[in-house]
Amino acid sequence: MGAHRDAGVTLVLGGTRSGKSAVAEGLAADLASRDGGAVTYVATASVLDEEMERRVAAHRARRPSTWSTVELRSSVELPAALAHLGGSVLVDSLGAWVASAADLRVDGEALVRALRSRPGSTVLVSEEVGLAVHPATEAGRAFVDALGTLNQTVAALAERVLLVVAGRTLEL
Repeated sequence: MGAHRDAGVTLVLGGTRSGKSAVAEGLAADLASRDGGAVTYVATASVLDEEMERRVAAHRARRPSTWSTVELRSSVELPAALAHLGGSVLVDSLGAWVASAADLRVDGEALVRALRSRPGSTVLVSEEVGLAVHPATEAGRAFVDALGTLNQTVAALAERVLLVVAGRTLEL
């Protein structure tokens, strides 16, 4: 098995308000305690309104104060950030990463290379878009297509893939 299998890549999928971030945070905390280190939380969302600020604040309040946070300013930063971080890393979320990219285009191949080369465990959160209503707009369909393809790419290299529905976790 390759380096990504040894270090451990876990993809946590779920819909809006499914509990996927809380599940991922618990996994990252367990990995860090097993590995004897801390967790770096990589935030991919852009805060553009008060409602999003409230969501981000709720996520921050749940995280232990010992975790460090890296807030990405651009969609191109994620692979490079992962390549330079040691220890356990939690990325939340791939959907926000795709949404922040020009034309919804992210470098999935660079992400895979970064995940494979990381020495530590990585937990990635992503929105499961395959169970949603078919988007009515071209932009919505483009987002679903881009994120669905990225989720498949990351799932193919992940050691574990979890689906969170109503706070319940299913291992895929």
